[in-house]
Amino acid sequence: MSISHRNRTVLRLALATTLGLAMAACTTIDGGSAATASTSSIPGASFDHETWDGYLGGGDSSQYSGLSQINRSNVNQLEIAWEFPTGEGAPPLFNPVVAGGRMYVINGAGQLVALNPATGEQIWESSLEGRIGVRGINYWTDGAGDERLMVLNNGLLRAVNAATGEVISSFGTDGGVDLRDALADDVTPPGGPLQTNNPGRIYNDTIIMSLPAGAYDYASAPADIQAYDVRTGALKWVFHTIPREGEYGYETWPANDHELVGGGHNWSESTVDTELGIVFIPTGTARYDFFGGNREGDNLFTDSLVALDAETGERIWHFQTVHHDLWDFDLPVAPKLMTITRDGEEIPIVIQATKWGYLFVFDRRDGTPIWPIVETPVPQSDVPGEVASPTQPIPSWPEPFMRTEFTVDDINPYLPEADQEALRERFETWRVGGPFMPPSIQGTIGFPGHNGGANWGNVAVDPVNQRLFVVSRELPLGLRIQADPRPAALEAMPNAEGEDLPYRWPVDFMLQSNGMVAIKPPFSNLTAYDMNTGEQIWDIPNGEILTLEEQGITGVGAQTPRSGPVATAGGLLFVNTASDRAFRARDADTGEILWEHRFDAGTEGVPAVYEVDGRQYITVPVGGVGHFLGGLGLPEPGPSRYVTFALPEGGE
Repeated sequence: MSISHRNRTVLRLALATTLGLAMAACTTIDGGSAATASTSSIPGASFDHETWDGYLGGGDSSQYSGLSQINRSNVNQLEIAWEFPTGEGAPPLFNPVVAGGRMYVINGAGQLVALNPATGEQIWESSLEGRIGVRGINYWTDGAGDERLMVLNNGLLRAVNAATGEVISSFGTDGGVDLRDALADDVTPPGGPLQTNNPGRIYNDTIIMSLPAGAYDYASAPADIQAYDVRTGALKWVFHTIPREGEYGYETWPANDHELVGGGHNWSESTVDTELGIVFIPTGTARYDFFGGNREGDNLFTDSLVALDAETGERIWHFQTVHHDLWDFDLPVAPKLMTITRDGEEIPIVIQATKWGYLFVFDRRDGTPIWPIVETPVPQSDVPGEVASPTQPIPSWPEPFMRTEFTVDDINPYLPEADQEALRERFETWRVGGPFMPPSIQGTIGFPGHNGGANWGNVAVDPVNQRLFVVSRELPLGLRIQADPRPAALEAMPNAEGEDLPYRWPVDFMLQSNGMVAIKPPFSNLTAYDMNTGEQIWDIPNGEILTLEEQGITGVGAQTPRSGPVATAGGLLFVNTASDRAFRARDADTGEILWEHRFDAGTEGVPAVYEVDGRQYITVPVGGVGHFLGGLGLPEPGPSRYVTFALPEGGE
């Protein structure tokens, strides 16, 4: 079955009047308490949109700056104010954080570095041993001189002195807390460190960390959410994303070998509503990602948006976006907060973008869907032992921000003819359909695939004008799974019974001989929504591909961008793309390009917008070729660095 644009519209019109908000019953609310927003002001009005003191701008994850010195009228005057070379090593993806009079970035050696945010001059470099998260960091201060950067370093949560870069030895045990220590006693801790690129979130004096799954296999550690005291490292609370016996959701898993079941990991990002006292956690799939014959059931709290009391970890409400995931459709991007107006009422909402092109929108106080979410029949699995969910929740509105189907007519015309013919042959024998066509032994062409749709850093909001901006990645996936009869493989699969066999999946992103994706343009879209109505304001191709530009082919969209859009009060939307090595400022009202800068290397990750001594700056990470771009024949990239732009001094 495929869910076409026309069929979705018919479905929405037919069901909306009868369902109303019926799916609110499927948004399960607990008895948890949370602070209530003031009734005398608009919810979220106190959020800090002036500084950039945390990953994605701050705990609200808005990727929005209230600064307006750089605006539509003068953005074409932007010039490079300073650059900071990161040196040899991995190119930067890190979202710079600016707080305490310093900017914090990561260098090629994987060390935290503090810079003067007005000049780029280095202040200090840390000497941490082992990995740290490559996407961002969070800053905390007591306002009386204690300034800390909370960082996960080789599986140890550490507090780093923000003024000196030194580890604070009084935090935890000898300056660190091993995230494995808080796992349940009957869970076998992973042999290696629990390291993730998700930097967590700070709420008041609490750092909330999301554990990774621990192993990419059937048996893995549960990906709990843990909260610690920022000052001492003492454990405050734990939320089990794989419920324990006696907890809500336990019955959605087989009881046998329950302690061996893992996944449900919030690998991506999370968001804090400081007014309501809620942390919003988007979770991932269960292990193993593409076969669940040994985990019959819906598998809570995987693939769910979970609202937790940030002080206690108590569940307030949740909504599961995928039942019994077989597609690795984990929720890949931070939930976004704003307040909309409907029928004269102000409603604080939370918006969750997905890998499969849909937006789920809820009242963030209690999880009531803003528009009906319809449990829709989906194709069933033909893999022995698999019991796929008969339905999946499909939002009736807003419309998806990308295509949700890949047909033989959509084969990329810029591929060599031999590649196109091979793809046509594959369409004749493989299962094809929408996002919920299950993996199969014969082969399934999945679209969007598990690296498609939205991904980390791909969504920004303008909470003042109630707009959302999302970057899509249009990347098909070949899902052809095969049984693994090895005794060791069977032994590693929890809840294996009788003739059950583990099924595994070789990675096939369907990249072709010239390095391009299998589907025709647009390879990426940039879509703007008015969240008061859910209507799309505009939808345009996002960027280009250098090798096609050289042939005079434009308007195709960048290939597999890891773009971090940032909206500003100056009416601008800044977006970076790697396959054309471009950084653009667009008119947020129309999407029109107002200014563009081309680098000599790719640019991925999220820019930072900030102000020093009355001058507004924007810093973007630059370096490397880019995600899934190695086969395109792009020029060798220039040096990795952070590049900072500003208006000419003395002029606006």
